[in-house]
Amino acid sequence: MMTRTLPIAGRASATPIDPSLDLDEEIARLKKEKNAVILAHYYQDSEVQDVADFIGDSLQLAQAAAKTKADVICFAGVHFMAETAKILNPDKVVVVPDMEAGCSLASGAPAAKIAAWKARHPGAVLASYINCSAEVKALSDYIVTSSNAEKIVGQIPANQTVLFAPDKNLGGYLVKKLGRSMVLWPGTCIVHDTFSERKLIGLKERHPGALVLAHPECDDVILRMADYVGSTTGILNFATKSDAKTFIVATEPGILHQMAKAAPDKELIAAPPEASCACNECPHMKKNTLEKVYLALRDLEPRLEMDEALLRAARVPIDRMLAMSA
Repeated sequence: MMTRTLPIAGRASATPIDPSLDLDEEIARLKKEKNAVILAHYYQDSEVQDVADFIGDSLQLAQAAAKTKADVICFAGVHFMAETAKILNPDKVVVVPDMEAGCSLASGAPAAKIAAWKARHPGAVLASYINCSAEVKALSDYIVTSSNAEKIVGQIPANQTVLFAPDKNLGGYLVKKLGRSMVLWPGTCIVHDTFSERKLIGLKERHPGALVLAHPECDDVILRMADYVGSTTGILNFATKSDAKTFIVATEPGILHQMAKAAPDKELIAAPPEASCACNECPHMKKNTLEKVYLALRDLEPRLEMDEALLRAARVPIDRMLAMSA
């Protein structure tokens, strides 16, 4: 019988995967055997979503991580999400299907540069989007997600200067929504910044009556055409509850899997990127596969470890976020 070795996070599996295995059944067995839970973001491939115990956006996943009683957390998402789970569960084993699943926003805002930026604005508070490294979280006064950013920034005293990092599109959306000035870090998401205004106009012409649902990480030209702007969970809920039947969805298309489940009678159209490519798919999220989830649970590797001082410092603004979101 042939077997294969699957590269995972820069290494090869010590014991190859038997191709005759039913990975869904094996993952279910391993979860029970190791008292493990799988947390998956909406942007994961559908087969990964289907084996997860909890699927959500960044806020929901942080809340789920804070409440889990499992001994092992397998985080099918990107690196900063797994870090958040570890920060909230320092005594639990946190494994990541592929450690190389990163984030353009996080990598575009290195902690040393954020610290220098903050130092140039004495007296200002730093509100960081959760799409940032643990080191940046440790520098932050507030952490926000796309689900709660408006609520949390709205609670920051009006007389305080707010530095917002690392997403200038979300920050700009909040500036307009809340009517307060903020100093924005010049970062963007490689997925949400790629949607095409030209092609979106064409889609609206071909589908009159379709509503445009957009994530606030999108460029302002896309947000101005949106009938609804919100987090992935907000987009899912809007489509489910709306009387409209056709939606153009301007976020990573992984969300369409859950949207189709929740609203099977609706037509869902993924907003296209400007180029003729799959640039509207997150290449980092897609590094995680069902095989890698299986290996992570089987081997409890690759395991995310963090310095205790960093864990404690990064937890302060995350706990503040969870309390302010209640």
